[in-house]
Amino acid sequence: METTVELHTLERGTGPLTLIFLHYFGGSAKEWRAVIEQLAVDYRCIAVDLRGHGDSPAPESGYSVDDMTDDVAVVLDRLGISSFVLVGHSMSGKVALNLASRQPTSLQQVLLVSPSPPHPEPIPDKDRKEMLKTHGTEQAAIKTFENITAKPVSETDRQQIVTDNLRTSQVAWDAWLTEGSKEDIADRMSRVTVPVSIIAGNKDNALSPDVQSELTIPTLPNATFELLDGSGHLPTYEMPDALVNFILKKIAG
Repeated sequence: METTVELHTLERGTGPLTLIFLHYFGGSAKEWRAVIEQLAVDYRCIAVDLRGHGDSPAPESGYSVDDMTDDVAVVLDRLGISSFVLVGHSMSGKVALNLASRQPTSLQQVLLVSPSPPHPEPIPDKDRKEMLKTHGTEQAAIKTFENITAKPVSETDRQQIVTDNLRTSQVAWDAWLTEGSKEDIADRMSRVTVPVSIIAGNKDNALSPDVQSELTIPTLPNATFELLDGSGHLPTYEMPDALVNFILKKIAG
C-alpha cells in the first residue's frame, strides 16, 4: 500500500452532519464552491482535492482507487468526523463507492453525480490516447471544457475549469486514464449498505447516463437514479441550485 498524503481541503459551515465533497477527474475542490455556499448555512461542508489535483501533493505513484480512498479516510480521521454524507462526482464517485464498501460506521449515505462506475469506465481507446497525448495544453483543456458542459457558465467558472485541468499533475492524469478508470470494484458493492442516490445530466457527453443504468445501478443493493434536465457533465457549475436541491432532498430523507 502506498503512503497516504495530506490532502488539501476547503471547509465552511458547522453542524452535526458533515458533507464531504469529492471532485471530478481533472477538477478540484473549487468545483463545489457554489453548492457549498448554500449548504454551509446548516451543514459542515468539506471539499477535498484528491492527490495530484488542485492544491494537494502529487506524489510519483499511488493513484489506484484504493490509494485515493485511503487518503480520504485519513481526512475523515484527522478532522474527527462523527456523522457524514459522502458526495462524489465522476472519477471520485468510484472512490466514494469504494470507501462506502469499507462500511465506515459514521457514513450515513452516498450521493453521486455522474459517477465513474464500479466496473471499468467505458472510455473509447481513441479518446484515452488523445487525452494522454494532449494533457497540459490550453487548447486541449478548452476542448474538454466545451465537451463536458452543455449549459453556459460564467467566464470565471470557465477559467476555473480550464485552470484545474491544466494544473492536474501528469502522473495523476495518466494513472486515471491507464489504470484507475479501468479498475473493477463491482464485487465490493454488495458491501455498500447505506443508501446511494445518483444524479446525472441528461446531456452528459463525458459519461452517458446509460452508463449509470447499465454499469452502476445493477451493482448496488440500495440505489436510486434520476436525471438532471439540460445539464452536461459539470452540474456543479451548470446547475448548482438543482444540485443543492437534490442534496437537501436526500439528506432530509
